[in-house]
Amino acid sequence: MKYWLFKSEPFKWSWDQQKAKGEAGEEWDGIRNYQARNNMREMKIGDRGFFYHSNEGLEIVGIVEVSAESAPDSTTDDERWDCVHIRALTDMPEPVTLKAVKANEKLDKMSLVTSMRLSVQPVLEDEWMEVCRMGGLNGKTLKPLKR
Repeated sequence: MKYWLFKSEPFKWSWDQQKAKGEAGEEWDGIRNYQARNNMREMKIGDRGFFYHSNEGLEIVGIVEVSAESAPDSTTDDERWDCVHIRALTDMPEPVTLKAVKANEKLDKMSLVTSMRLSVQPVLEDEWMEVCRMGGLNGKTLKPLKR
């Protein structure tokens, strides 16, 4: 399993909207950056990701799962652009802010810190576990941590 981070501006597509899609999930469309597209082409069903509110909130608010692998983006006829489908798995019990990520030395090489503008980013396993811990989740089971 690999880990990812998906950025969305909440006024365009929010965590609540993602959760409302249920098991069916939603096409992660509209990506027009080659590196982000290539990241999606690497994804497999069952890979997990952080759902990050960008511009407003600047925080990781939930966990998603890739529910369909890369296929042509239905919002364009341009064959260069692909997308995956993702579905919501769980809320982050305590949203993890960008400020908190930047303050954590264990995360200083995380793409969220080093590649701020990239909308679909890889997350290393140790980064996944640390961010989940910060948000009050066990990174393997996605169960709340006892604090």
